[in-house]
Amino acid sequence: MLLGEVDLATPIFKPYLGPNTMKAIVQDKYGSPDVLRLEDIDQPEIGDDDVLVRVRAVGVDPGIWHLMTGLPYMIRIMGYGLRIPKTRVPGTDVAGTVEAVGNNVTQFGAGDEVFGGCRGALAEYACGKAVKLTHKPEDLTFEQAAVVTTSALTALQGLRDHGNVQAGQKVLIIGASGGVGTFAVQLAKVLGAGVTGVRSTTKSDRGRSSGADDVIDYKRDDFAQQGQRYDVILDTGGNSSLSDLRRALTTRGTLVIVGGEGGGKWMGGTDRQLRGLMLSPFVRHSLRSFVAAVRQEDMQFLKELLEAGKVTPVLDRTYLLSDAPDAIRYLAEGHTRGKVAITV
Repeated sequence: MLLGEVDLATPIFKPYLGPNTMKAIVQDKYGSPDVLRLEDIDQPEIGDDDVLVRVRAVGVDPGIWHLMTGLPYMIRIMGYGLRIPKTRVPGTDVAGTVEAVGNNVTQFGAGDEVFGGCRGALAEYACGKAVKLTHKPEDLTFEQAAVVTTSALTALQGLRDHGNVQAGQKVLIIGASGGVGTFAVQLAKVLGAGVTGVRSTTKSDRGRSSGADDVIDYKRDDFAQQGQRYDVILDTGGNSSLSDLRRALTTRGTLVIVGGEGGGKWMGGTDRQLRGLMLSPFVRHSLRSFVAAVRQEDMQFLKELLEAGKVTPVLDRTYLLSDAPDAIRYLAEGHTRGKVAITV
């Protein structure tokens, strides 16, 4: 090309496009779902032990609501941000495909379908530790896989590790039609227990479809007054008093509380857990509480149960990423039958 000629096919200036961006739900203050908004932000950077996931679906659990509102206040004191959230993009439970892996990651490769826990899940891309992910069962949709992690791990660890459920025991699941409860009913059956679920009438049929041997409608009957005694009670979000819960236990039964609402802005539903832990050394019952941990060996165990058809996620509704505030509003109403997922 002679001096002075211009090749129109080649741009003279190459524009700077900046870092890779993605759409994500973000919040910069605590409050109702109205504080959430959809924005374009930079994709997360991965470390040597991380996996970058192209998110296909996200599971919604009460933890999103608590971190969004900053309630109870104890959450803020625990390190999530006193005045504003430390994490702008909420959500942890994901299912998607591997986009890239860190230098130390060998068990996953680009294109693998995975599910588990990631930081900032309500986005097109999320980053998580490889040890908190596992391969997605082929027969599950991304939405089904996305709702497993927090709820199923809570149910599994609550029943097996803290409740020490044994074959032949009688187990009561309070909140059996909720996110944790639907998994707990199925997992208690896997462990060989007889299962009674506590839920409202409108959810009874759904409860039986999840494998409960019996259903108590809490709107009509009080489980503590039924005369039945249980070896293990898993309370997944009720508000029954400790005395009522203990009344329904066998002489040396175990109560595991993994949720609860009410209790004021400072403690929320955790006041029962704390009182139970303080009372436990002085009574014959074992009163326990815990926070579920995302462990790869437990994720693998759940994957095997899912593949064998012994556990099936119960999906209530699905929403688009742009409708995430509506999904969280629906969850907060407390009438979900199973889990809520967001498609990305």
